[in-house]
Amino acid sequence: MSRVDRIRDRLRAAFAPVHLAVEDESHMHAAGPGAETHIHVLVVSEAFEGEGLVARHRRVQEVLAEEFAARLHALRIHAVTPAEHAAREGSVPAAPPCLGGGKGPKAP
Repeated sequence: MSRVDRIRDRLRAAFAPVHLAVEDESHMHAAGPGAETHIHVLVVSEAFEGEGLVARHRRVQEVLAEEFAARLHALRIHAVTPAEHAAREGSVPAAPPCLGGGKGPKAP
């Protein structure tokens, strides 16, 4: 089973999302396509009602602790309620450009 599939299964079990998207963004980084080291998740769930952003992110990270232990490098999280998702018309901010792996400006 791929990391993306494991993440999807764990997030479904933990949050019963009304919408879930899990995307491998490794191709945008030095790790390269298919590495499954850089993952973006969009979790739309009523489970986040009344919680702040940091608490939501911590909950998602706790659910995925085993993946971090297994060398998941980066996780971009969008954890929102159904009302917040509707207000944004389903859109999420684009990923910032990667500056790692020698792609960023060199230090003086």
